[in-house]
Amino acid sequence: MALPSVYLTRRIPHRAMQALRASCGSVKVWDEEDRPVPREVLLREAAQVDGLLVMLTERVDTDLLAAAPNLKAISTMSVGYDHIDIAACKARGIAVGHTPDVLTDATADHAFALLLTAARRIPEGERYVRGGEWGPWKPDLLLGQQVSGATLGILGFGRIGQGVAARAKGFNMRLLVSGGRNVAAAATAYGAQDVGLETLLEESDFISVHVPLSTETYHLIGKRELSMMKKTAILINTARGGVIDHQALYDALKGGAIAAAALDVTEPEPINPDHPLLTLDNCLIVPHIASATYQTRERMGLLAVDNLLAALNHEPLPAEVEA
Repeated sequence: MALPSVYLTRRIPHRAMQALRASCGSVKVWDEEDRPVPREVLLREAAQVDGLLVMLTERVDTDLLAAAPNLKAISTMSVGYDHIDIAACKARGIAVGHTPDVLTDATADHAFALLLTAARRIPEGERYVRGGEWGPWKPDLLLGQQVSGATLGILGFGRIGQGVAARAKGFNMRLLVSGGRNVAAAATAYGAQDVGLETLLEESDFISVHVPLSTETYHLIGKRELSMMKKTAILINTARGGVIDHQALYDALKGGAIAAAALDVTEPEPINPDHPLLTLDNCLIVPHIASATYQTRERMGLLAVDNLLAALNHEPLPAEVEA
């Protein structure tokens, strides 16, 4: 029997690539790292292969599936799968894998790093020194928000949200949580209070977002929600950019409705270099690097490959999307 052919929309870690090449007859990779694979190239390549390994930047929809009659398996090197039409894949009998769990710790670390960085105004302090402004010590220089003992609201209490809660316990933070499967039981396990969205917004000093992007969560945080937060509140997003209305966030930050925001994700990605959020000192934006550790990216690559090979061999996937 002929070995399967696969197409990758990005280079993946070396060990994962070796595993894939050892089990496939043909492995092609989009190798231009400075831009995502063009749509027309993806459609052309998908038409010729049995399996696809994609990133968040690729849209897998009915048009792509129609162009790929031989496609049997799709694997995304991400936890989220909002870029894939899961129902259409299931209707075609195409198994879809993703990479949960392996990036939980790295993302939770990063979310808490953003929280601390924004709370203590680290980027502003660094720019202050580089700009030659450092003068005599002053009691009111770059005052930030206290983290220890503060109230942290976690919106979306799944694996990553729970990871953030575990880190917050070391700072003796009061925990409010909302949303997620079996949230009440998980809240009890972490000593958190399961509350409604409005209570979480009104009472939290820090709000960390961990919900998946869907029609229900698109712009979940908008003008109304931002107006309910404390003026001293700091908003952190390591989930998906579309969960927050960026124009409303800019208005809230510019007008002092909330103190600061720290974003690992934006809408769109990459964010336009002239976006008004980038003009604000109280908005920290980094380029979707929550899972960017050597160890985590290797695990993600290996799991993505394991999912793809299992699907191509008609075996159970280690991490199949069930939605």
